[in-house]
Amino acid sequence: MTIVKDIEARGTHHCETTALGVLLRHEGLDLPEPMLFGLGSGLSFIYWDSKSMAFPFLGGRVKPFDLTRNLAARLGLTLMTEETTSPRKAWENVAAPIDAGQPIGLQLDCYHLDYFLSKVHFGGHVVAMYGYDGHDAYLVDTDQQGGTVRTSRTSLALARAERGPMTARNRSFTITLPAHPLSWQDQIIPAIKDCADAFLAAPIANLGHRGIEKAGKQVPRWLLRAGEPQQDLPQAALLMEKGGTGGSLFRALYRDFLDECTGLIDDGNLRAGHRLYAEAAVLWTDVSTLIAKAGESGDAEYLEQAGVILHDLSRIEKDAMQALRQL
Repeated sequence: MTIVKDIEARGTHHCETTALGVLLRHEGLDLPEPMLFGLGSGLSFIYWDSKSMAFPFLGGRVKPFDLTRNLAARLGLTLMTEETTSPRKAWENVAAPIDAGQPIGLQLDCYHLDYFLSKVHFGGHVVAMYGYDGHDAYLVDTDQQGGTVRTSRTSLALARAERGPMTARNRSFTITLPAHPLSWQDQIIPAIKDCADAFLAAPIANLGHRGIEKAGKQVPRWLLRAGEPQQDLPQAALLMEKGGTGGSLFRALYRDFLDECTGLIDDGNLRAGHRLYAEAAVLWTDVSTLIAKAGESGDAEYLEQAGVILHDLSRIEKDAMQALRQL
């Protein structure tokens, strides 16, 4: 058995920030999960639907691994990434750092992991790996998935090699701090402004505040769009609240990030952004509740109400990001 010592699992919500927290704490940088999410400019929105999809997808964050790239660039971290199509090389890429005493991050499809009770394909899942033996790999996942967990090396290989939406080719990564790290406090305002700029200037109507407005128009039709409404709508609502989002489709995490920032930076625009995202977080939970009720009851009126709230959310989040862009 090979185990990296002094690995700490915490009660975290989101997979990528969970893994980042493990890797960075091992390097001596200990930041709360909302701060990691915010410094990585993680908040976004996408309404994703196509004929090949069984049901639309509402996403509340940037693409998988973009948060990690953003955070590394902003803090001057050394991010070493490996990808391969070779199963042998894929294992060597994770075993070597662990043998050297360094935990490693993995992007994979959680469907194959032994400890996942809900078998849904998601190729953008991220975990930290800190050890292995002849049969199992030792991982850190979100609190919801058990924190420190293990899965068979066979299941891990399948999860890492899976192909499909948002997957990567056996992606693994390590993070190291430079001898003289940048001050993370100095990167708060650039991170907030970059996130706001991207949200407000999204290139297509499915993204950012325009994407939320589009969702407001499409969600009222979801009973007709769904193949199995009683299953599809509650599942969509569950993912919004419990699917590693930290609640409210990541808005609760961003609200908490902005709250932490108001204790460090005295700025009226920052306080306005925090107030608006606190409001938005409550409304996103209302939306998910209405979507679930529509699926359970078959009553489209719940979806009409959700559409009205989404229209308001588009305005609220646009106003919030316009304030934050002025920091």
